[in-house]
Formats: sequence, C-alpha cells, structure tokens
Amino acid sequence: MQPDTDASSACSCNDACECKNQNISSMCLVCGKDNPFSLHAQIVEHPEKDEVVCYFTPQEIHQSYPDRVHGGISAAVLDEVIGRAVQMKHPDIWGVTISLSLKYRRPLPYGTPLECHGRCTKITRRTFEGEGEILTPDGKVAVQATGTYAICPPDAMTGEGNLDDMWFEDDRPVEDL
Repeated sequence: MQPDTDASSACSCNDACECKNQNISSMCLVCGKDNPFSLHAQIVEHPEKDEVVCYFTPQEIHQSYPDRVHGGISAAVLDEVIGRAVQMKHPDIWGVTISLSLKYRRPLPYGTPLECHGRCTKITRRTFEGEGEILTPDGKVAVQATGTYAICPPDAMTGEGNLDDMWFEDDRPVEDL
C-alpha cells in the first residue's frame, strides 16, 4: 500500500489530486508514533472524495478471538477517522465523541493492511456528525459506524501541554488511494 515516494508528494490517483497526511501524536492508540501498542495508523485527506482514509495494520496484540481484530480496536479506528474527517474543511475544529454506533458485518484479520474511510456528514454550531467504514482486504465492508461529536477548541484537548509538542506532522509518504 505504501508507495516509495517522498513525504511531500501527492497520491497518484490523478494530476490534480491534493492528498495529504493529517498530523499524528506521540501516544495515541490509533496513530501514536511512540506508543508500542498503537496501530501506527496513517490518516490521509482525500479532498476529491471528500473523505479521509486511514491505513493501518493491526497486530496479534490487537486480537480478540484467534485471527480476529478486537471489536474495540475497530471502534477506536472508526471513532478517530470519523472525528478527523471534519478537519479537512475546518482544520481548527476538534471534537469529543458524544455517541458512536457500530455495525459489525465481517471479521477483520490482523497482520494484514486495512483501510478505514471516514466522512463528515453534518456540522452545526456545537456538534458535527460523520460516518465511516473499515474494509476487508478484498474491499468488502467489515464494520460501519456513525458518530456525533461535540466541537471543542484544540487547546481544551491538551491539558497543560503545548499542542505543537503533541500534534505533529506525519512525514511518511502519502498513500496511493
């Protein structure tokens, strides 16, 4: 899934594409660069499709039953991706989950690259809503979700820390979508 290109290049879906990585953090369960239990997910904005795409490869430590990704891991990925989709058009809006509803349709394997797609479907003064799905390696929908998020300013998310130290550029090559 990962092309051998430099981090600043756009995906190769067409000449006008402006895909780019979203920022990551240090200890997040989904994207955390320094968290040994993280999925080390890469989340890419795809403006032409008006969605974000998350690339991740769950490992054995992310399983529930043998050879299956734990449903809570799927929920965490979908929560992250749906919650980030609003930032494509509104980069200063961050959200805190109010509700998340999931439908589990197929098991997900660990040890293989997976994709999760997310979109913002509605935004109001206080909340935003979105939807997303995780696909099996053969492109079938395995897990679907819808979520509602309370809009919060970024500085409310950092406690005493500095947002620039906690939220930084993902310099991995942009995925081909």
